[in-house]
Amino acid sequence: MKSTDEGVAPCRKTNRRSFCKEGGLAAAGGLTLARLPALFNTDMGKGEFMAEPVTSVTAKVISVKGTCGLGHKVGDVVKFTESGVEGRICIHALYSMMPAVFAMLYDASFPWLQDPDKKTHPCTDAANPVVFEIARHRQKA
Repeated sequence: MKSTDEGVAPCRKTNRRSFCKEGGLAAAGGLTLARLPALFNTDMGKGEFMAEPVTSVTAKVISVKGTCGLGHKVGDVVKFTESGVEGRICIHALYSMMPAVFAMLYDASFPWLQDPDKKTHPCTDAANPVVFEIARHRQKA
């Protein structure tokens, strides 16, 4: 049987940042399009963003109790950008924090945070917890 494209809408080419901000979650069935402008602090009609663009996200160690297997110390910083990761980080902590890092990198909002650009994240080792402060950094106007 021959495959055909009849009745199939053409795929719109878009970059990852646009997809995430304009409807990636809605396309996945997670949100309605009406909710997207509030979630991403955008004015969908004009296509403009109210906040300055995010340039990077950092994870800074703010607390260590016990002995970290990788040797993390208070003050250690790891930087995340769209092109990669700079610095050393435990693979277990990295794996657990990546959803929050990606969300902050693509300007998602967390309504429960006092500072919308900072959140804390504990590593997964309950016996020797390391707590990170994940911070979003914006382009200067």
